[in-house]
Amino acid sequence: MSLVAALGLLAACQLPKSGPNKNEILAGSVENGGNAYVVEVDDRVTKAASAIPQFGFSSSFRSAQNLTADTVRPGDILGMTIWENVDDGLLSGELSSATALEQVQVDSDGFIFVPYAGRIRAAGNTPEQLRALITSKLQDQTPDPQVEVRRVAGDGSTVSLTGTLGVPGIYPIERPTRTLSGMLSQAGGVSVGSDIALVTLIRGNERGTVWYEDLFRNPKLDVALRGGDRILVEADSRSYVALGATGGQSRVAFDTQDLSALEALAQVGGLLSLSSDPTGIFILRNERQDIARDILGRSDLQGDQRMIYLLNLTAPNGLFIARDFVIRDDDTIYVTEAPYAQWSKSVSLIAGGLTPLANVTTLTGG
Repeated sequence: MSLVAALGLLAACQLPKSGPNKNEILAGSVENGGNAYVVEVDDRVTKAASAIPQFGFSSSFRSAQNLTADTVRPGDILGMTIWENVDDGLLSGELSSATALEQVQVDSDGFIFVPYAGRIRAAGNTPEQLRALITSKLQDQTPDPQVEVRRVAGDGSTVSLTGTLGVPGIYPIERPTRTLSGMLSQAGGVSVGSDIALVTLIRGNERGTVWYEDLFRNPKLDVALRGGDRILVEADSRSYVALGATGGQSRVAFDTQDLSALEALAQVGGLLSLSSDPTGIFILRNERQDIARDILGRSDLQGDQRMIYLLNLTAPNGLFIARDFVIRDDDTIYVTEAPYAQWSKSVSLIAGGLTPLANVTTLTGG
């Protein structure tokens, strides 16, 4: 049997391979009756397709003023000490002229109860204002009372922190922790890589998410906190799938905020020198309507579109384009096999165990 005939027979039998080759994918394009648009990537396509997730806080979050640490609010807990200038006072005993009230909680209506002073509105006052108010209530009943009011955080001014933090828990809003970055620091910072940590602030029905590192790059994102806020810290959950003739085939998590096609290939071990086709690197994506319209120059497209982007690393600026092309969440990167790889398999199967060059020599009788 001649070498050509043998190779033809093997081709008809469909040799094992990692997936479709470049020509088979191109044959499935919309232009050829398929259901996906195949686009060769250039600088224009790279720019149009490089949409990355945009995070941030709403104007209501960013415009909120820092809480005055000394302002009393419903749910706060106050500590008070009252001194009386008599041996046997209203509150004090024989052994001491001072009376300590350590746990006085402000009720939901903003009031507290102080013996002999009655029900007093505490919310909205500073400790100094509240001290003067209690003093005025007591001085008609005991001579020259001296009152100290201390504000300690209660459940009315706390924030819950959960997720990948050093010490998750419930923390009071105090002077050093009135902003998001201060509160995160109080909780021990993030326990995942700072470049892939996402911070979500939840306030009632509103929420906003930012990158952890952006809190320190952009002071406007370091928003003021409010009692009842919830803060969730989690690692970036984006990932892509790598298939075909690469150093590894798997679902791969993003390890940076912005991941290029070249970086993604490097993450899985790069191309295989003996089998990968550098002219046939495909990125499969369900592309947003607005981006698909821009890239294809068609205003009639409706909804997300199946797009297959083709990278050719051997082009004059192919490596630059692959470096600039942004990979997005749920992308599939597929590297086709080089034609030589299939030819090498054919020759190896025919001659068995010899190198491709030796196989050709043997089969042709050279």
